[in-house]
Amino acid sequence: MKRTAEDVGMLAGAFVAATLLAELLGAVNLGTSLTFGTLAFSGVLMFLLLKR
Repeated sequence: MKRTAEDVGMLAGAFVAATLLAELLGAVNLGTSLTFGTLAFSGVLMFLLLKR
């Protein structure tokens, strides 16, 4: 159960961090920032799936 919570935390953290970073670096709008968040989420998800 602990591993699942860590994985969810990593996924959420990657999404939020990438979205905020895109906003701070001057993304045109929130939709663009959320796209970068989604890409980061997908990257971390692939890492977690392939790691196991």
